[in-house]
Amino acid sequence: MSDRAGGVIRSERLDGYLLELGPQSFSGTAQMLQLFDELGIREQVVQAPAGAPRYVLIDGKLQKVPMSPPAFLASGFVGLGTKFALLRDAIGTSAPPDDDESIANFVRRKFSAQMLDRLVGPFVSGVYAGDPEKLSLRSAFPMLHDAEKRKGSVIRGMISKAKERKPDQRRQRPTLLSFCEGNRTFPDALAAKLGDRLHLNAVVRSVVSEISGSTPAFLVAIQTATGQESITADHLILATQTNIAATLVRDIDPTISDRLAEIEFAPIAVVSLGYPKSEIGNSLDGFGFLVPRSAGVRTLGAVWNSSLFPNRAPDGHALVTSFIGGATDPNAIQLRPDELATIVHKEISPLLKIRSAAPVFSNVSIYQRALPQYNLGHSARLSAIDEARKSRPHLHLIGNYLRGPAIGSCVEQALDAADQIIRLQNR
Repeated sequence: MSDRAGGVIRSERLDGYLLELGPQSFSGTAQMLQLFDELGIREQVVQAPAGAPRYVLIDGKLQKVPMSPPAFLASGFVGLGTKFALLRDAIGTSAPPDDDESIANFVRRKFSAQMLDRLVGPFVSGVYAGDPEKLSLRSAFPMLHDAEKRKGSVIRGMISKAKERKPDQRRQRPTLLSFCEGNRTFPDALAAKLGDRLHLNAVVRSVVSEISGSTPAFLVAIQTATGQESITADHLILATQTNIAATLVRDIDPTISDRLAEIEFAPIAVVSLGYPKSEIGNSLDGFGFLVPRSAGVRTLGAVWNSSLFPNRAPDGHALVTSFIGGATDPNAIQLRPDELATIVHKEISPLLKIRSAAPVFSNVSIYQRALPQYNLGHSARLSAIDEARKSRPHLHLIGNYLRGPAIGSCVEQALDAADQIIRLQNR
């Protein structure tokens, strides 16, 4: 139950800081930009500086990640052994195993343990807050699996895939976006468009499948401040987390319910800290940094919000949002918010050359179930759900556990579900 739309997409302005308590930004896909036009919020979009560098903590220092193949090969980011492995992939041939393969095993098999530690592992933490030893390659990064399967080489396969795109698609480069008043502008605009058709502060008590005439229907019981009411719907779209969806469809389809319940989520604490710029020795020029688990640091990474978008901090101040917890440190969220803020401050201070004994601003948001884990067997679970749904075409699922955790992916799923409903209604 909530008094606002948007779920974990939450923006709040506190003490002059504009905080993103969930996703920090999003990629501007063509579908999303078109939707922004329809909602009349396109002019409120703000874009992060093009090519903002990313950093990884290596040997106690933040090192810039090379963003092009030539720069990567010329850098000291990885050793000669890893560079040779990249060359071997480019000219050699290999085949993925038949069984589901973890990201960690894939990277070690194709490249090196160093590549896993310094680049892939931190990237996995940034996207999924996950454990590369458990995450499925074909589910979390299907393009890499498909590239090797098609061409026997990840590099040649990715190049081939890029050539298949239309010319206008090749020119499109992913950009990081937000809004002048934060990411919540998007769900707020959707809510305004829906008007009184959107029920806030409502709890779904149960969902029952029934036959109404020739059309399968669903009877949805909801509890609001004014009492309990029932809604009859020809189509049911579940955009909840998997544990809630599993409970709601238990009596409708146990197979779907069981597979949804198997999907794990990683906990995350979002720690927003503010500092006077005069107290920070690092220029904060870039997107932020990620941390390999081998570094022995509990902070997974940080985003330099005030370097990416305007008006994220009061004049003369900087806002840094860090993340702690994840699949590799799930007990972190059991700590008190002040303890989490203290840990993050102590860990990022030497990296960013922060001289302050404490931040001048602090806010901590804790999510028990933050990000879905596309662990081994995930594709089989989704296949079982799809097979069960064939007999229930009026039941639709949307969520960050299906085709990627990004906001754009969820928007794509929602639009696809709308198209499916229109087609079914027009039969």
